Formats: sequence, C-alpha cells, structure tokens
Amino acid sequence: MRLRHYGDTALLVELRDLDEVVQLYDALAADPPPGVTDVLPAARTVLVRFEPPTSPSEVESAVRAVRPAAGRRASMGEVEIPVVYDGADLADVAALTGLTEREVVAAHTRTPWTVAFSGFAPGFGYLIGGDPRLVVPRRSESRVRVPAGSIALAGEFSGVYPRESPGGWQLIGHTDVTVWDLGASPPALLRPGVRVRFAEVPHD
Repeated sequence: MRLRHYGDTALLVELRDLDEVVQLYDALAADPPPGVTDVLPAARTVLVRFEPPTSPSEVESAVRAVRPAAGRRASMGEVEIPVVYDGADLADVAALTGLTEREVVAAHTRTPWTVAFSGFAPGFGYLIGGDPRLVVPRRSESRVRVPAGSIALAGEFSGVYPRESPGGWQLIGHTDVTVWDLGASPPALLRPGVRVRFAEVPHD
C-alpha cells in the first residue's frame, strides 16, 4: 500500500491489484474513518476524501490501520437488469470461449456480478465476479458508436454502456434500463458494491 496526498482533502491509496482495491473499499465503505466523506475505488487505487478539521495524517493512520477481510462485500443493494441477448459480438464471444451462444447467455445470467468501480463514462460500472469462462479480450478494433444500453464483455469485466459512445468491448446484448440519470438520486444505478443480476428476456 502506498499513500499519496491528493490535494488538501484527499489521499490516493495505490494498491497491487483489483482484489486489494475491493477489499480496502469494502472495509472503508462499511466503517468510514472519522472525517471521511467519500471513498472512490478504481482498478488499482482508492481515493479517500475527507473534510476539515480532519487532517491528512489522521486519515493516513486510519487507512493504514484497516485490516480488510477477504470475501467481505459492502452491501450496496442489488439490481436486476433485463437483457435481450442479440449483441453483434455474441457469436465471436462464443467462438473465443468455446461455448455455444446459448451457453454464453446462461453463463452471463447464472452468476451474479458486482460493481468493482466506475469509470470510462459517467454511470459505467466495471462488473466483476462473473463466470470465468467469459473472460475475453477487447475487440481488435473499437467501434465509433456503441448504443446506450449495450451489454458487453472485456477481460474479466462486464458492463452496461450508459450512453452512446465509442467502445471496444464485445457486445452480447442490450437493455432498456437507464443506468445513468442526472434526475435520479443517486444518478448512477451501478455504484461500487452493487450486486447485479442479468436476466434474459425474449427477442421481440
């Protein structure tokens, strides 16, 4: 663990891997140290924000004293996302994994996922914990436009595109669920720690 001052009211905690990020985030989210106002995980870091009169040294001491428990997850609720599995890359994912298209769908829906961190675009959650057979590379060439609501895979992650944007993930389906809404509270449906279950719905 390496801690860096990030302005006057935040510390950036650098960690070895995503497993350590998840463990530290869960511990801090479950029992925030005094003065801590926000905990933001990323792929290899956790940003810890605090407010005066709490000092950086107090927060640093509190973070170093945390003893994360492997396997514990902060409870941030659960959402179900209905999916039509008609993605342009579904056949490619099947070929890459050695599964049939129906087996890809079954693998994606059978195992719950959890939001590890957010990034890329507002409301885009990087979901982990799915079936390990679904680990696939990004596309060799990114698309200029990926429709909002697209369900995708890349590496160990699954994700839901919150808006139309460029993207290089493998598209396996789509949903009509809005995952980013500035009028909602909170705006992001898929926040760190939220458990996600995908449910297949039939094609129209």
